[in-house]
Amino acid sequence: MAPPDQLYRGVTRIFAVIMVGFGVAILVVTLANGGGPLSTGFLIGLLFTALGVARLYLTLRSGS
Repeated sequence: MAPPDQLYRGVTRIFAVIMVGFGVAILVVTLANGGGPLSTGFLIGLLFTALGVARLYLTLRSGS
């Protein structure tokens, strides 16, 4: 079994990718249903995507 630190980093990366996936899905659904760039769904989708990318960047930058 992997050490707890490696397990935590792996789960954090998976969670970040899932957040990016949710964000992109929210963006696609919002745009497909006629939402504009200032609609709530679009802004939430951007937020999820940005937070997921930032979290993934930080975990990959920190090493291992």
